[in-house]
Amino acid sequence: MNTQTRILVVDDDFTSRKVLCRHLENFGQIDSAASGKEAIEGVQKALETGEPYDLICLDILMPELDGQLVLQTIRELETKNGIAPGKGAKIIMTTCLDDAKNIMQAFRSQCEAYLVKPITKEALAKEVEALGFKELA
Repeated sequence: MNTQTRILVVDDDFTSRKVLCRHLENFGQIDSAASGKEAIEGVQKALETGEPYDLICLDILMPELDGQLVLQTIRELETKNGIAPGKGAKIIMTTCLDDAKNIMQAFRSQCEAYLVKPITKEALAKEVEALGFKELA
């Protein structure tokens, strides 16, 4: 079993995805997805192999499947795989949307944190550490 923190960064914008990956490189093993569909497939595969993601950074504004729907789908997949609510991946919404409707919807769908872009390395690290993850030595 892999003991290193497994991280998934989901953003359709290449630059945003790369910046988040760079910000998180000292926290664990990072995979990335460029769409909601790719993210759901990755989460499903990780659950099937017994190595689920520990942390997911998820954009909301994406074509086809938006991040809100992806968040709900991830929580459904976890439940179907026997993972109790609150025991699955820690999900940080990473988006440019800072309106109350999106923020409340994300928390109702069980995200753990919500960061508005542009996201600094310091702000992300603070949130990730608050969720219980430590930087690697």
